[in-house]
Amino acid sequence: MSRSPRPPPRALVSWSTGKDSAFALWRARQQGALEVVGLLTTLSPAYGRVSVHGTREALLRAQARALGLPVHAVELPTPCTNAQYEERFGAALDAARERGVSHVVFGDLFLEDIRAYRERLLARHGMTGVYPLWGEDTRTLAQEMVASGLRARLTCVDPRAGLRALAGATFGPGFLERLPEGVDPCGENGEFHTCVTEGPMFAAPLRVQEGEVVEREGFVYADLLLEE
Repeated sequence: MSRSPRPPPRALVSWSTGKDSAFALWRARQQGALEVVGLLTTLSPAYGRVSVHGTREALLRAQARALGLPVHAVELPTPCTNAQYEERFGAALDAARERGVSHVVFGDLFLEDIRAYRERLLARHGMTGVYPLWGEDTRTLAQEMVASGLRARLTCVDPRAGLRALAGATFGPGFLERLPEGVDPCGENGEFHTCVTEGPMFAAPLRVQEGEVVEREGFVYADLLLEE
């Protein structure tokens, strides 16, 4: 009597709302070695937005519906110390492990120190990190993202990288040609952050309109509003 195949490990995706986490999710689904069962996202309740990227929570929830996945939100205080972050993120990992989740998918590309930090944090909670995009040439990867139909809007840019005029711009055809010399094509050095609005990982594209553009704490943020 043959045994039934063992089900794949259950995983969450560390979800920033941006292109890298979205493409990592798509890759993980394509590879089929994991069962992705949810999104793990850090939120700032004080602003009702996703940390760092500044995406409104309503838009995050719309992304989750288009992905067919639940959101597991880690609420962070403002300001947030690293100790507070690790305590709350760790509690979310423990809760996920109790639900049978053993892996977390990240969209990291090449920053060794960030990956090493994640590995240390995951190890404390008995979890394993997965990095579907790791080590790929970022220009080639960005071109592959665009060719797949992924579209995103730049929600946060670093004006010191010469990107002030690109706040709110679309990551899509022609985008790479607009980047100043020296800026990573995927923004992996923190030059820009995005919010995905459509792509092969979504059941349907999201309709958004650009809101206010503001500068705070040295970065330029372009607000995105979900069209109902």
